[in-house]
Amino acid sequence: MFVKPIEVDVWVRGTQQATTRHISLPTAADQWTDADVRTLLTEMLRAIEREKNPDGDPPPVSLRGFNWIVSPDGSGGVLLHLEMTMGTASAGPFAIDEGRLSAMVTRAMAGDPPGSPTIH
Repeated sequence: MFVKPIEVDVWVRGTQQATTRHISLPTAADQWTDADVRTLLTEMLRAIEREKNPDGDPPPVSLRGFNWIVSPDGSGGVLLHLEMTMGTASAGPFAIDEGRLSAMVTRAMAGDPPGSPTIH
């Protein structure tokens, strides 16, 4: 099954424009696991970092220090928004229940996997 790349709109604080980046997950949103959502969050944060520091090495990511919200997009899907001091990232729409995605994000934010670096 082909899964379309996810568009992530990124805005870096202090700039005048947003940029669209693309990330991929191996499954469609209605089949995501908590691990898939953790990957989505990580890649959204990396998209902000790449936009701010395009020539830098990707830093380790910890799911801390940002706000998030899942919101309906008006056409039956949902959007995921991340906001931090550096900027914002919005992805979607996703064909997944708003409550289900919110619960998965909450679980992903509850703790880093064992052995992962903690960078805030």
